[in-house]
Amino acid sequence: MKRRTLSTAVAFAATSALLLTGCGGDDGGSGGDDEIAGAAKDPAPSTSAESPSGDAVKRPSVTLPSDVKNVFDGWEAGDAAKDGLLTDVTHRINATDAAIVAADPNSEALRFYYKGEALAGAATWVKGYVDEGRSITGTVRFFDPDLVMVDKDTAALAYCADESKASDKDRKTGKADKTPVTKESYVAYNSRLEKGEDGVWRTTVLESERGNAKCVR
Repeated sequence: MKRRTLSTAVAFAATSALLLTGCGGDDGGSGGDDEIAGAAKDPAPSTSAESPSGDAVKRPSVTLPSDVKNVFDGWEAGDAAKDGLLTDVTHRINATDAAIVAADPNSEALRFYYKGEALAGAATWVKGYVDEGRSITGTVRFFDPDLVMVDKDTAALAYCADESKASDKDRKTGKADKTPVTKESYVAYNSRLEKGEDGVWRTTVLESERGNAKCVR
């Protein structure tokens, strides 16, 4: 089974290079290794609307139904600032799924966790689900986060998604699509994030590619 991807990159490698422009040397990544192995438990429950680091920012409520779950393997950097960034990304992912389920392209949570090009893409993507009478179901596992800090307010994050246990479904009947698990069930994501004055990390660019060899398991 598989879901549609948010923004398929025509030239994924080129986009990745663009996102990382100006990063300079390696600052240790999200876990200190070139390859981040996903092994930890999910640090951010799919239904959480809490601030990721106990801050005072008022965040929009994000709740997913029981048949939609996101699991985040290895999303701990062991550094408070980086962990806050990674947690904001988990909230952004959950907010996107919640907007699809609610058939709401203008979701407050989308506008909170995305900005610029990425916000426009996310709203268009959710609207595509609405227009086609589709929703989502199942569990997606996000793994191998690779974080590079460009500066204190800018970062690039690449990660993988395993959608082999998730699918689109008909919104009226609730019937899930039945498709075989193939390399297309695995998605590579590449994103750029900016830290706002309120301390929240928002996604400004998000690209994806199905079947990317680094994510296929």
